[in-house]
Amino acid sequence: MIIETAQRTRQTSEYYFSVKLAEVRKLIAEGHDVINLGIGNPDMMPSVETLEALTTAAYQPQAHGYQPYTGTPAFRKSVADFYYRTYGVTLDPNTEILPLIGSKEGITHISLTFLDPGDEVLVPELGYPAYRAVSQMVGAVVKEYPLREDHGWQPDWNAMESLVTPKTKLMWLNYPHMPTGAPATQELFEEAVAFAKKHRILLCHDNPYSLILNKKAPISLLSVEGAKEVAIELNSMSKSHNMAGWRMGWLSGAKEYISAVLTIKSNVDSGMFWAMQEAGAKALGNSAEWHAERNAVYQGRLEASEALLRTLGCTWDDKQEGMFLWGKLPDSTESAEALVNSILVEKHVFIAPGFIFGPKGQRYIRLSLCLPKERIWQAVERIKG
Repeated sequence: MIIETAQRTRQTSEYYFSVKLAEVRKLIAEGHDVINLGIGNPDMMPSVETLEALTTAAYQPQAHGYQPYTGTPAFRKSVADFYYRTYGVTLDPNTEILPLIGSKEGITHISLTFLDPGDEVLVPELGYPAYRAVSQMVGAVVKEYPLREDHGWQPDWNAMESLVTPKTKLMWLNYPHMPTGAPATQELFEEAVAFAKKHRILLCHDNPYSLILNKKAPISLLSVEGAKEVAIELNSMSKSHNMAGWRMGWLSGAKEYISAVLTIKSNVDSGMFWAMQEAGAKALGNSAEWHAERNAVYQGRLEASEALLRTLGCTWDDKQEGMFLWGKLPDSTESAEALVNSILVEKHVFIAPGFIFGPKGQRYIRLSLCLPKERIWQAVERIKG
Protein backbone atom coordinates (compact mmCIF):
# COMPACT_ATOMS: atom_id res chain seq x y z
CA MET A 1 0.00 0.00 0.00
CA ILE A 2 1.31 3.46 -0.95
CA ILE A 3 -0.05 6.55 0.80
CA GLU A 4 -1.11 9.18 -1.71
CA THR A 5 0.98 12.33 -1.86
CA ALA A 6 -0.34 15.87 -1.52
CA GLN A 7 -1.81 17.66 -4.52
CA ARG A 8 1.15 20.06 -4.70
CA THR A 9 3.48 17.23 -5.71
CA ARG A 10 1.36 16.75 -8.82
CA GLN A 11 1.43 20.45 -9.64
CA THR A 12 5.23 20.62 -9.62
CA SER A 13 7.54 18.49 -11.75
CA GLU A 14 11.05 17.47 -10.71
CA TYR A 15 13.61 20.19 -11.33
CA TYR A 16 15.02 19.82 -14.88
CA PHE A 17 18.64 19.83 -13.72
CA SER A 18 17.89 17.09 -11.19
CA VAL A 19 16.79 14.83 -14.03
CA LYS A 20 19.45 15.84 -16.54
CA LEU A 21 22.34 15.59 -14.10
CA ALA A 22 21.36 11.97 -13.50
CA GLU A 23 22.05 11.42 -17.21
CA VAL A 24 25.39 13.22 -16.85
CA ARG A 25 26.35 11.02 -13.87
CA LYS A 26 25.44 7.90 -15.85
CA LEU A 27 27.72 8.94 -18.73
CA ILE A 28 30.54 9.65 -16.28
CA ALA A 29 30.01 6.26 -14.62
CA GLU A 30 30.38 4.70 -18.07
CA GLY A 31 33.80 6.33 -18.36
CA HIS A 32 32.99 9.41 -20.42
CA ASP A 33 34.53 12.81 -19.67
CA VAL A 34 31.50 15.12 -19.59
CA ILE A 35 32.06 18.87 -19.73
CA ASN A 36 29.19 20.40 -17.77
CA LEU A 37 28.35 23.91 -18.93
CA GLY A 38 24.77 23.70 -17.71
CA ILE A 39 24.96 24.53 -14.00
CA GLY A 40 25.85 27.84 -12.37
CA ASN A 41 27.98 26.23 -9.68
CA PRO A 42 30.97 28.50 -8.91
CA ASP A 43 34.21 26.53 -9.03
CA MET A 44 36.56 29.13 -7.56
CA MET A 45 37.40 29.37 -3.85
CA PRO A 46 36.21 31.85 -1.24
CA SER A 47 38.84 34.32 -0.10
CA VAL A 48 41.65 33.05 2.13
CA GLU A 49 40.45 35.39 4.88
CA THR A 50 37.01 33.78 4.73
CA LEU A 51 38.39 30.27 5.17
CA GLU A 52 40.71 31.34 7.99
CA ALA A 53 37.79 33.00 9.78
CA LEU A 54 35.73 29.80 9.44
CA THR A 55 38.51 27.64 10.85
CA THR A 56 39.18 29.94 13.79
CA ALA A 57 35.50 30.36 14.63
CA ALA A 58 34.79 26.62 14.46
CA TYR A 59 37.12 26.06 17.43
CA GLN A 60 35.23 28.51 19.65
CA PRO A 61 33.04 26.85 22.33
CA GLN A 62 30.03 29.04 21.49
CA ALA A 63 30.08 28.01 17.82
CA HIS A 64 28.11 24.81 18.04
CA GLY A 65 24.87 25.65 19.81
CA TYR A 66 21.65 27.00 18.41
CA GLN A 67 21.93 30.49 16.99
CA PRO A 68 19.34 33.31 16.85
CA TYR A 69 16.71 33.05 14.13
CA THR A 70 17.67 36.57 13.11
CA GLY A 71 21.37 35.74 12.73
CA THR A 72 24.28 37.16 14.69
CA PRO A 73 24.64 40.93 15.13
CA ALA A 74 28.09 40.75 13.53
CA PHE A 75 26.79 39.11 10.36
CA ARG A 76 23.85 41.50 10.04
CA LYS A 77 26.18 44.47 10.48
CA SER A 78 28.48 43.10 7.78
CA VAL A 79 25.51 42.89 5.41
CA ALA A 80 24.52 46.48 6.22
CA ASP A 81 28.10 47.66 5.65
CA PHE A 82 28.28 45.72 2.38
CA TYR A 83 25.03 47.29 1.14
CA TYR A 84 26.17 50.79 1.96
CA ARG A 85 29.61 50.31 0.43
CA THR A 86 28.41 48.42 -2.68
CA TYR A 87 25.03 49.98 -3.46
CA GLY A 88 24.87 53.15 -1.39
CA VAL A 89 21.85 51.72 0.46
CA THR A 90 21.39 52.26 4.19
CA LEU A 91 19.91 49.33 6.12
CA ASP A 92 19.23 49.04 9.83
CA PRO A 93 21.14 45.86 10.80
CA ASN A 94 18.77 45.22 13.71
CA THR A 95 15.44 45.40 11.86
CA GLU A 96 15.92 45.44 8.07
CA ILE A 97 18.06 42.33 7.45
CA LEU A 98 17.11 38.68 7.86
CA PRO A 99 19.85 36.07 7.20
CA LEU A 100 18.69 33.06 5.19
CA ILE A 101 20.02 29.57 4.62
CA GLY A 102 20.62 30.51 1.00
CA SER A 103 18.32 32.99 -0.72
CA LYS A 104 16.45 30.13 -2.46
CA GLU A 105 14.69 29.32 0.82
CA GLY A 106 13.71 32.99 0.97
CA ILE A 107 11.49 32.47 -2.10
CA THR A 108 9.51 29.91 -0.11
CA HIS A 109 9.39 31.97 3.10
CA ILE A 110 8.22 35.08 1.22
CA SER A 111 5.54 33.13 -0.61
CA LEU A 112 4.26 31.49 2.59
CA THR A 113 4.23 34.87 4.32
CA PHE A 114 2.37 36.95 1.75
CA LEU A 115 0.32 34.60 -0.44
CA ASP A 116 -3.00 32.94 0.28
CA PRO A 117 -4.47 30.32 -2.06
CA GLY A 118 -5.94 32.09 -5.06
CA ASP A 119 -3.73 35.17 -4.80
CA GLU A 120 -2.02 36.08 -8.06
CA VAL A 121 1.74 36.31 -8.58
CA LEU A 122 3.45 38.07 -11.48
CA VAL A 123 6.37 35.94 -12.68
CA PRO A 124 8.66 36.82 -15.62
CA GLU A 125 8.01 34.62 -18.64
CA LEU A 126 11.75 33.88 -18.59
CA GLY A 127 13.27 33.40 -15.16
CA TYR A 128 14.35 31.21 -12.29
CA PRO A 129 11.94 28.21 -12.23
CA ALA A 130 11.55 28.39 -8.42
CA TYR A 131 9.45 31.58 -8.66
CA ARG A 132 6.76 29.66 -10.52
CA ALA A 133 7.14 26.36 -8.65
CA VAL A 134 6.92 27.82 -5.15
CA SER A 135 3.99 30.06 -6.09
CA GLN A 136 2.10 27.00 -7.28
CA MET A 137 3.06 25.00 -4.19
CA VAL A 138 1.42 27.57 -1.91
CA GLY A 139 -1.73 27.61 -4.02
CA ALA A 140 -1.19 30.95 -5.75
CA VAL A 141 -2.10 31.67 -9.37
CA VAL A 142 0.91 32.33 -11.61
CA LYS A 143 0.53 35.05 -14.23
CA GLU A 144 3.47 35.43 -16.61
CA TYR A 145 4.45 38.97 -17.45
CA PRO A 146 6.10 39.65 -20.81
CA LEU A 147 9.75 40.57 -21.32
CA ARG A 148 10.58 42.49 -24.48
CA GLU A 149 13.30 40.74 -26.44
CA ASP A 150 13.59 43.82 -28.68
CA HIS A 151 14.14 46.02 -25.63
CA GLY A 152 16.89 44.17 -23.80
CA TRP A 153 14.57 41.73 -22.02
CA GLN A 154 12.97 44.50 -19.97
CA PRO A 155 9.40 44.09 -18.64
CA ASP A 156 6.66 45.34 -20.93
CA TRP A 157 5.03 47.69 -18.42
CA ASN A 158 2.18 48.66 -20.73
CA ALA A 159 1.20 45.05 -21.36
CA MET A 160 1.42 44.30 -17.64
CA GLU A 161 -1.31 46.79 -16.81
CA SER A 162 -3.87 44.35 -18.21
CA LEU A 163 -2.54 41.49 -16.06
CA VAL A 164 -3.19 43.16 -12.71
CA THR A 165 -6.43 42.38 -10.86
CA PRO A 166 -7.56 42.98 -7.27
CA LYS A 167 -6.08 39.54 -6.46
CA THR A 168 -2.55 40.42 -7.66
CA LYS A 169 -0.39 40.39 -4.54
CA LEU A 170 3.25 39.89 -5.44
CA MET A 171 5.72 40.33 -8.32
CA TRP A 172 9.10 38.66 -8.85
CA LEU A 173 11.90 40.67 -10.46
CA ASN A 174 15.52 39.65 -11.10
CA TYR A 175 18.21 41.92 -12.60
CA PRO A 176 20.92 41.34 -13.69
CA HIS A 177 18.53 38.86 -15.22
CA MET A 178 18.91 35.13 -15.25
CA PRO A 179 18.98 33.58 -17.83
CA THR A 180 19.29 36.43 -20.37
CA GLY A 181 22.00 38.46 -18.60
CA ALA A 182 20.03 41.68 -19.12
CA PRO A 183 21.61 44.31 -16.83
CA ALA A 184 19.92 46.18 -14.02
CA THR A 185 19.35 49.90 -14.56
CA GLN A 186 18.15 52.68 -12.31
CA GLU A 187 15.38 53.48 -14.79
CA LEU A 188 14.12 49.88 -14.71
CA PHE A 189 14.05 49.83 -10.92
CA GLU A 190 12.27 53.18 -10.74
CA GLU A 191 9.60 51.91 -13.15
CA ALA A 192 9.20 48.74 -11.10
CA VAL A 193 8.75 50.59 -7.83
CA ALA A 194 6.25 53.00 -9.42
CA PHE A 195 4.30 50.03 -10.83
CA ALA A 196 4.24 48.29 -7.44
CA LYS A 197 3.04 51.44 -5.68
CA LYS A 198 0.34 52.11 -8.25
CA HIS A 199 -1.10 48.60 -7.92
CA ARG A 200 -0.26 47.95 -4.23
CA ILE A 201 1.87 44.91 -5.09
CA LEU A 202 4.80 43.58 -3.08
CA LEU A 203 7.86 43.74 -5.35
CA CYS A 204 10.38 40.97 -4.63
CA HIS A 205 13.76 41.51 -6.23
CA ASP A 206 16.27 38.65 -6.46
CA ASN A 207 19.78 40.12 -6.73
CA PRO A 208 22.55 37.45 -6.70
CA TYR A 209 24.49 38.46 -9.85
CA SER A 210 25.23 42.15 -9.42
CA LEU A 211 28.97 41.71 -8.75
CA ILE A 212 29.80 39.35 -11.63
CA LEU A 213 30.96 40.80 -14.96
CA ASN A 214 29.01 43.96 -14.19
CA LYS A 215 29.81 46.67 -16.72
CA LYS A 216 28.97 49.52 -14.34
CA ALA A 217 28.59 50.16 -10.63
CA PRO A 218 26.25 47.49 -9.18
CA ILE A 219 22.86 48.70 -8.02
CA SER A 220 20.15 47.52 -5.65
CA LEU A 221 16.41 47.96 -6.08
CA LEU A 222 16.37 49.40 -2.56
CA SER A 223 18.38 52.39 -3.82
CA VAL A 224 15.19 53.76 -5.41
CA GLU A 225 13.54 56.43 -3.29
CA GLY A 226 10.51 54.98 -1.52
CA ALA A 227 11.32 51.39 -2.52
CA LYS A 228 11.12 50.07 1.05
CA GLU A 229 7.41 50.89 1.11
CA VAL A 230 6.63 48.20 -1.48
CA ALA A 231 9.80 46.18 -2.10
CA ILE A 232 12.09 43.61 -0.52
CA GLU A 233 15.35 42.23 -1.90
CA LEU A 234 17.01 38.83 -1.74
CA ASN A 235 20.78 38.57 -2.01
CA SER A 236 23.24 35.73 -1.75
CA MET A 237 26.91 34.90 -1.24
CA SER A 238 26.69 31.86 -3.53
CA LYS A 239 27.75 33.49 -6.80
CA SER A 240 29.43 36.71 -5.75
CA HIS A 241 31.66 35.18 -3.06
CA ASN A 242 32.11 31.58 -4.36
CA MET A 243 30.13 30.16 -1.44
CA ALA A 244 27.26 28.28 -3.10
CA GLY A 245 27.51 25.22 -0.87
CA TRP A 246 27.58 27.33 2.28
CA ARG A 247 23.92 28.31 1.75
CA MET A 248 24.25 31.88 2.97
CA GLY A 249 21.95 34.68 1.90
CA TRP A 250 19.64 37.30 3.33
CA LEU A 251 16.47 39.29 2.86
CA SER A 252 16.51 43.09 3.10
CA GLY A 253 13.59 45.45 3.46
CA ALA A 254 11.40 47.43 5.82
CA LYS A 255 11.06 46.22 9.40
CA GLU A 256 7.40 45.26 8.90
CA TYR A 257 8.21 42.94 5.99
CA ILE A 258 11.23 41.39 7.72
CA SER A 259 9.23 40.71 10.90
CA ALA A 260 6.43 39.09 8.90
CA VAL A 261 8.81 36.71 7.11
CA LEU A 262 10.51 35.88 10.40
CA THR A 263 7.16 34.62 11.71
CA ILE A 264 7.21 31.90 9.05
CA LYS A 265 10.95 31.24 9.00
CA SER A 266 11.19 30.72 12.76
CA ASN A 267 8.72 27.83 12.44
CA VAL A 268 10.65 26.19 9.60
CA ASP A 269 14.36 26.31 10.50
CA SER A 270 16.85 27.66 13.02
CA GLY A 271 19.78 30.05 12.78
CA MET A 272 22.77 29.07 10.66
CA PHE A 273 26.09 27.81 12.07
CA TRP A 274 27.84 30.54 14.06
CA ALA A 275 31.25 29.90 12.47
CA MET A 276 29.74 30.33 9.01
CA GLN A 277 28.27 33.66 10.01
CA GLU A 278 31.67 34.79 11.30
CA ALA A 279 33.28 33.71 8.03
CA GLY A 280 30.46 35.27 6.02
CA ALA A 281 31.03 38.58 7.77
CA LYS A 282 34.69 38.40 6.77
CA ALA A 283 33.81 37.50 3.16
CA LEU A 284 31.50 40.51 2.85
CA GLY A 285 34.57 42.63 3.50
CA ASN A 286 36.47 41.20 0.51
CA SER A 287 38.30 43.96 -1.34
CA ALA A 288 37.32 45.40 -4.69
CA GLU A 289 40.58 43.92 -6.00
CA TRP A 290 39.46 40.42 -4.95
CA HIS A 291 36.24 40.78 -6.92
CA ALA A 292 38.13 42.25 -9.89
CA GLU A 293 40.42 39.21 -9.99
CA ARG A 294 37.41 36.86 -10.10
CA ASN A 295 35.85 38.91 -12.87
CA ALA A 296 39.06 38.74 -14.89
CA VAL A 297 38.80 34.95 -14.75
CA TYR A 298 35.14 35.07 -15.79
CA GLN A 299 36.05 37.36 -18.68
CA GLY A 300 38.40 34.72 -20.09
CA ARG A 301 35.67 32.12 -19.75
CA LEU A 302 33.18 34.44 -21.42
CA GLU A 303 35.42 34.76 -24.47
CA ALA A 304 35.68 30.97 -24.75
CA SER A 305 31.90 30.64 -24.34
CA GLU A 306 31.32 33.19 -27.09
CA ALA A 307 33.49 31.03 -29.34
CA LEU A 308 31.29 28.06 -28.49
CA LEU A 309 28.13 29.97 -29.40
CA ARG A 310 29.80 31.09 -32.62
CA THR A 311 30.60 27.45 -33.45
CA LEU A 312 26.91 26.60 -33.02
CA GLY A 313 25.87 29.51 -35.23
CA CYS A 314 24.20 31.35 -32.35
CA THR A 315 23.81 35.09 -31.85
CA TRP A 316 23.93 36.93 -28.52
CA ASP A 317 23.80 40.33 -26.84
CA ASP A 318 27.22 41.53 -25.69
CA LYS A 319 25.65 43.68 -22.94
CA GLN A 320 24.99 40.62 -20.78
CA GLU A 321 26.09 40.54 -17.14
CA GLY A 322 26.36 37.70 -14.63
CA MET A 323 27.85 34.23 -14.79
CA PHE A 324 25.99 32.86 -17.81
CA LEU A 325 25.86 33.47 -21.57
CA TRP A 326 22.48 33.41 -23.31
CA GLY A 327 22.54 32.58 -27.01
CA LYS A 328 19.87 32.43 -29.72
CA LEU A 329 19.87 29.39 -32.00
CA PRO A 330 20.08 29.78 -35.77
CA ASP A 331 17.01 28.90 -37.83
CA SER A 332 18.83 25.85 -39.13
CA THR A 333 18.87 24.21 -35.67
CA GLU A 334 15.82 22.03 -35.10
CA SER A 335 15.28 22.86 -31.41
CA ALA A 336 17.15 23.55 -28.19
CA GLU A 337 16.10 20.19 -26.76
CA ALA A 338 17.37 18.25 -29.76
CA LEU A 339 20.65 20.19 -29.78
CA VAL A 340 21.26 19.72 -26.05
CA ASN A 341 20.55 15.99 -26.22
CA SER A 342 22.74 15.38 -29.28
CA ILE A 343 25.68 17.36 -27.90
CA LEU A 344 25.45 15.51 -24.58
CA VAL A 345 25.29 12.05 -26.14
CA GLU A 346 27.68 12.58 -29.06
CA LYS A 347 30.15 15.18 -27.74
CA HIS A 348 29.74 14.70 -23.97
CA VAL A 349 29.14 18.41 -23.43
CA PHE A 350 26.12 19.50 -21.39
CA ILE A 351 24.48 22.88 -21.96
CA ALA A 352 21.14 24.18 -20.67
CA PRO A 353 18.19 24.59 -23.04
CA GLY A 354 16.43 27.93 -22.74
CA PHE A 355 12.93 26.51 -22.44
CA ILE A 356 13.50 25.41 -18.84
CA PHE A 357 13.36 29.10 -17.90
CA GLY A 358 10.08 29.75 -19.70
CA PRO A 359 8.29 29.34 -23.04
CA LYS A 360 10.09 32.26 -24.63
CA GLY A 361 13.36 30.35 -24.30
CA GLN A 362 12.47 27.69 -26.87
CA ARG A 363 15.06 28.96 -29.37
CA TYR A 364 17.81 29.70 -26.85
CA ILE A 365 20.57 27.97 -24.91
CA ARG A 366 22.45 29.05 -21.78
CA LEU A 367 26.12 28.43 -21.02
CA SER A 368 27.57 28.57 -17.52
CA LEU A 369 30.92 30.28 -16.94
CA CYS A 370 31.68 28.02 -13.97
CA LEU A 371 34.42 25.93 -15.55
CA PRO A 372 38.07 26.84 -16.30
CA LYS A 373 38.39 28.48 -19.71
CA GLU A 374 40.58 25.58 -20.86
CA ARG A 375 37.65 23.19 -20.39
CA ILE A 376 35.32 25.52 -22.30
CA TRP A 377 37.81 25.70 -25.18
CA GLN A 378 37.96 21.90 -25.05
CA ALA A 379 34.16 21.85 -25.45
CA VAL A 380 34.52 24.16 -28.46
CA GLU A 381 36.95 21.74 -30.10
CA ARG A 382 34.71 18.76 -29.41
CA ILE A 383 31.73 20.46 -31.00
CA LYS A 384 33.80 21.56 -34.00
CA GLY A 385 34.97 17.98 -34.40
